[in-house]
Amino acid sequence: MKKKILKTLLAAGALVVAWNCSDDPASPKAPEYAVTSSPAWLFQGDSDYILYPNGKATNAQGDVVGTFLLFENSTVGVLRDTVNNVMLQGIDVNMLTQLDSNTQVYTITGEAKLYKGKDVDYIIYPLDPTINLGYVTDVNGNHVAFFNYATNEVITVDGSLTVLATVKDLNALPTLLPGDKFTKAPDPVIPSSSSVAPQSSSSLALSSSAKSSSSVKSSSSVKSSSSVKSSSSAAPQGCPAIKYKSGGASGSGWATRYWDCCKPSCSWQENSGGNPARQCTNKGKTESKDWGGGSICSGGQLMTCTSQIPFTVSGCDNLGFAFAAVPASNGGQCGHCYELTFTGEGHYSSTNANTKTLKTKGKKLIIMATNIGHDVSQGQFDIMIPGGGVGAFNGCASMGWGSQGEQYGGLLSDCEKENNYAAGKMKSCLTSKCNSVFSGDSQAKEGCLFLANFLEAAGNPEHTYKEVECPDVLKQKY
Repeated sequence: MKKKILKTLLAAGALVVAWNCSDDPASPKAPEYAVTSSPAWLFQGDSDYILYPNGKATNAQGDVVGTFLLFENSTVGVLRDTVNNVMLQGIDVNMLTQLDSNTQVYTITGEAKLYKGKDVDYIIYPLDPTINLGYVTDVNGNHVAFFNYATNEVITVDGSLTVLATVKDLNALPTLLPGDKFTKAPDPVIPSSSSVAPQSSSSLALSSSAKSSSSVKSSSSVKSSSSVKSSSSAAPQGCPAIKYKSGGASGSGWATRYWDCCKPSCSWQENSGGNPARQCTNKGKTESKDWGGGSICSGGQLMTCTSQIPFTVSGCDNLGFAFAAVPASNGGQCGHCYELTFTGEGHYSSTNANTKTLKTKGKKLIIMATNIGHDVSQGQFDIMIPGGGVGAFNGCASMGWGSQGEQYGGLLSDCEKENNYAAGKMKSCLTSKCNSVFSGDSQAKEGCLFLANFLEAAGNPEHTYKEVECPDVLKQKY
């Protein structure tokens, strides 16, 4: 929401901001400001703002309220809100007080308990009856563990049940609520302004009265995106026209894969905004409108429809379509679509020979969000691919399929280990496994072969992404 805090004057092409200030900046009451890294500048007006060299702008409590970008080769910048409206212009950081980091801001999505360990803080959420466990996140809201309420133990998400911490008395832990001092909900995705060039933090001119810092820490909770004008992207003849969403999210990340057979999160009415994703019974073949019915992963009958396998369209040699899970911390993204453009590099190139150089460079994949993942990170899209691994939950036992391979990574991960990560052997190995494992389900087999053929058996390919308007070929299958 745009807030007009003070009047901005433009004269002879110069930006001049009028506000009441003295020769010396007002002394801030440090404990009242949630500063997560230093240096940061304090702007005191009708409202107080903390401005960071990396472009983040927060309120006093640490909630992201917009972006602060400096004009090129200048110490003067502009503050914009979360929808890119100008809030303040002509802010000269040389006139502001510099703040040092003074507190930890906890990113939370609801009421939670805070466990402070020796080396790490855990945020523990209430029991989820569908999995009989509670979710545990780190301070930035990333899902890192589960909480076993029967034993009061923080356990790993990899299925090994390794105990990371034991809580003596859960009720004695402090309770966190969004909006409490130094707690907040996940940061919004903020479009940046193409009219303002950000200045490198190492070249910023600081006030002579400001405290110096030899390093600037970047916040992992800030989500970058660029403002893109709506336009049709280039597409081969016969392909659906892909239109970029004005002000939509963008960034970089990597793709993972899964197929757990569970009822998608977006098939619950309360999660879908009135537009639920399709759900099925009968081994994923029969659509159901019982939106309140339970998931097969928690004792119910509803599951993922095998019609939501990834696919291509005739005439689109380098463009594919798929459904995916997005970070749970983003929330409210059911039915949103993104264009992934693969870079040809793998996310784990230093440890996995199969992903150092990939044949996916330049290929594009349009994905539509139907699910969330508490273990999915920002920039990561978990693509729905049969045989891609069941992940944290497994509802595929009744499908009549063969072994689904590694819990995380599925059949391709099996191929990697069996062939010592030799890239030249991955495609033929995966093709053989898809044909064998899904011999009785032609639809699932087709989805599995998408990873072998269109994605060239790429393990965790990196990509850039832009939010797009959903094409009809995906909406018809959603």
